[in-house]
Amino acid sequence: MTIKVLLVDDQMLVREGIKGLLNLSDKVNVVGEASDGSQVIEAINRCAPKVILLDLSMPKVDGIETLELLKNQQVTIPVIILTTFDDNEFILKGIQAGAMGYLLKDVSLDTLVSGIETVSSGKRLVQPAITERLLQGLESIKSEFSAPSTIETLSPKELEVLGLMASGCSNKEISEALHKSEGTIKNHVSNLLSKLGVRDRTRAVLVAIEKGILK
Repeated sequence: MTIKVLLVDDQMLVREGIKGLLNLSDKVNVVGEASDGSQVIEAINRCAPKVILLDLSMPKVDGIETLELLKNQQVTIPVIILTTFDDNEFILKGIQAGAMGYLLKDVSLDTLVSGIETVSSGKRLVQPAITERLLQGLESIKSEFSAPSTIETLSPKELEVLGLMASGCSNKEISEALHKSEGTIKNHVSNLLSKLGVRDRTRAVLVAIEKGILK
């Protein structure tokens, strides 16, 4: 059974190129397209995709805003961001906004199809090249904080909280997901920041990627 995909990109030639590439595979079926994030909900209702391929840089409603829109509408369809990799922080915001996968637009057909299959099965996907670039972003802000060379072991619950933090969940949303009080979650977050040697969630995610805690 093929995986139904929705393409969201403001450049028609890019959409045509990606669609033409995916049409070479018998595992994926492009069932819809949108040129702007504002069209995504209508496209989802029309074609019921199982995976969304989303551009980050769009002139009206960009990729981050689209992810936030999907979250507000409680849409749980996994999203892969396809990026030309302009900005480390923008990609990190994509992680926190709930994207499940990140690929560069020049990937091979096999890599793209494999990525679609990965997120369709509920797993995360981060292309190695993007991980490296995020780590470069970490290097650029190391003057602002000093991550410990060794990380104190995180508890299973702290790992759960960290994963939800990386998906962009607030303390309230994490407390609801884990059936714990918001005060308990705040304590877990505080412990996480302390163990990772950082002062905020963004740096926590960067350090967790660098240390291989988030995969």
